[in-house]
Amino acid sequence: MKQEYLELTRSIERLHRRFLDVLRSELNRLGKRDINGVQSLLLANIGDEEIAIRDLVERGYYQGSNVSYNIKKLAEMGYITQRRSDHDRRSVTIALTDKARELVQQIRELEERIADGLGDENLGGDDIMSVCRTLRAVERTWADHIRFGIR
Repeated sequence: MKQEYLELTRSIERLHRRFLDVLRSELNRLGKRDINGVQSLLLANIGDEEIAIRDLVERGYYQGSNVSYNIKKLAEMGYITQRRSDHDRRSVTIALTDKARELVQQIRELEERIADGLGDENLGGDDIMSVCRTLRAVERTWADHIRFGIR
């Protein structure tokens, strides 16, 4: 079990890097040279809602300094709008521009094509659901370890 766990953790890291490569490749295919894979994934994670930057960090997607840099760059490139909260001037909310929404739609279409292609690899819905259950269990275990120090 220990060896499989180590393989799983390394696979998660490799898959994340590979997914960013897939996004970068798609961005190049679309002629989008002003944005990188991490930034396009950030846009997809923002989605259609207006969201506070701190909420992105709290969801566990990003580190504070990393998200701040990318938000600044995305605003400069016209992918997001920012505004200060009326109630807390320190809080900044962000939303996608039409330019970003179009790109996010293209990313969603890519994800659908990839999902359809998984069926060609003889992976069924049960296989994917099993992997998702396993990854959620690992995530819960890691979160519990961080919060409670469980070994």
